[in-house]
Amino acid sequence: MTRTDNKKDGAKRILLVEDDVGLQRQMQWTLDPHPMIAAGTRAEALRAFEDGDIRIVILDLGLPPDPDGATEGLRVLDAILSRAPQTKVIILSGNADHEVAVNAVGRGAFDFISKPIDGEILKLIVQRAERMYDLEEENRALRATTDKRMPGFVFGSSQMQQIAQTIERVARTDASVLVLGESGTGKELIARALHESSPRANAKLVAINCASIPENLLESELFGHERGAFTGAIKQTLGKFEIADKGTLFLDEIGDMPVALQAKLLRFLQSRQFERVGGRQVLSVNVRVISATNQPLQQLVQEGRFREDLYYRLNEIRVELPPLRDRDGDAVVLAQHFRNLYNREHSRNLRGFTKEALLALQSHRWPGNVRELENRIKRAVIMSDGPLITADDLELVCEGKPRNLNLRDHMRELEGALLREALAVSDGNVSKAAKLMGISRPQVYNLMGAHKRHA
Repeated sequence: MTRTDNKKDGAKRILLVEDDVGLQRQMQWTLDPHPMIAAGTRAEALRAFEDGDIRIVILDLGLPPDPDGATEGLRVLDAILSRAPQTKVIILSGNADHEVAVNAVGRGAFDFISKPIDGEILKLIVQRAERMYDLEEENRALRATTDKRMPGFVFGSSQMQQIAQTIERVARTDASVLVLGESGTGKELIARALHESSPRANAKLVAINCASIPENLLESELFGHERGAFTGAIKQTLGKFEIADKGTLFLDEIGDMPVALQAKLLRFLQSRQFERVGGRQVLSVNVRVISATNQPLQQLVQEGRFREDLYYRLNEIRVELPPLRDRDGDAVVLAQHFRNLYNREHSRNLRGFTKEALLALQSHRWPGNVRELENRIKRAVIMSDGPLITADDLELVCEGKPRNLNLRDHMRELEGALLREALAVSDGNVSKAAKLMGISRPQVYNLMGAHKRHA
């Protein structure tokens, strides 16, 4: 086993698993100044991986004692990914080994390159692996920070980032919050995040679904009742408001609350006082109210099915949850989260998703939103036979093209759109367009030429 120590700041240590000493030297020279550890056998490779801070592995599948096969190499791949699934493994393969290399990618390898090795292509693949590793590290760090503030709140999209910022600002107050969104988008999760990020976090969060309780019992559930208040009331019972004292009450499906009960809820929100059903004693509690619905409350107000004054009391702060199909990239981020969660819960070791599965996750419309996604991932983790979850495991059809994650492409598109808009607003005057865009006239001409070439 050999090691190079020419590490520069920011460089990631690479483990090269290759039994050909000449090829070892060639690749060390190609990838200079990356610090590299070279190993020629499975035992050496695993020992080096355990000892070093390895983030990228370049692996030749043909290792002794099976240099003409892939048995040893695949065993190294499986062992490394079982220890550290985030490791980026690049497979070296001959033309005859193409099918085996594809199989290795299916088992969790990052990419493969064919022999004889093109040094420039290898450097590009290593750079891409570095960027992917760093992005995933940043995402894990961001998620860990977010989880400390708002446990279980997982996202990657700008839409949900804005909602997270709203929650952080609003949580410190006692303002009533109305959460709107389709069924399955995570409205109760928002209520929990608001509660656990607030000064009330040490008290109770009490939830009640206004649609699941019969109208004649809902008042008693909310406000409690005295003994003998109605048939079957054999003892005094506290309602949800009293149980949630000094904490938070979450009223789910508030749009289904009967109009008669809406009046009593309004009186409570105005005075923070109420009476139990069948009682005369006026009680006071300190409760923050968060409500949620998937119904269009403003339309219900216009139809006379929901009190307008109650709507404005509940709607001091409104949080509108977008459906999962409109959250850029969140389906994949949440899928990875639920895979990790159910891997632990069911003692599985599924390493990720096939490309087809990722494409299916991105293209599916998710009518059941996050709830549907979680159910599909849970079932796939339990039922999957391979190391990666497939589109068949998810019971989804792979449609369309993969989402383009190339930042340069998106920047070019945005640049072109801004250029066209600036020229349109300035009626083709380049000087005015340059001023609007905050750049010089020559830069505008350069952009015009560049986008004409790409048109």
